[in-house]
Amino acid sequence: MENPFDDTYFMKKALMEAEAAFNKGEIPVGAVIVIDNKVIGRGHNLTELLNDVTAHAEMQAITAAANFLGGKYLHNCTLYVTLEPCQMCGGALYWSQISNIVYGARDQERGFINLQTKLHPKTSIKGGVMADEAAALMRRFFIERRNLN
Repeated sequence: MENPFDDTYFMKKALMEAEAAFNKGEIPVGAVIVIDNKVIGRGHNLTELLNDVTAHAEMQAITAAANFLGGKYLHNCTLYVTLEPCQMCGGALYWSQISNIVYGARDQERGFINLQTKLHPKTSIKGGVMADEAAALMRRFFIERRNLN
């Protein structure tokens, strides 16, 4: 029997978080953290609402997951995030020792890959899951933002 809880299933959850950010006027990035097919942390960008440059989706999800687990390490956890994490989030993911990162769209300018941010050596990375959907949401956000200005 096929497992319905695959990367696409959880990336759809992250996209729902990204939509929540979009609806608040935030850059539409969403994230969920999963262990044993259960979402234990979720978040979306809140930098504008909180006036906090660190309030990225990944940071929100890391905090929620750590609180759920009662510890700072996210062993055996997977982060699903709609956009490749930035350098700051990559650093936090390094320190959390998260086991897996699955992202949607690449961030060629600010993503951890091009900026050569080190992740924990035991962290696996997979990109491109629902990348078209994540990129389309970003494009829609910035088109609407330009039309408002």
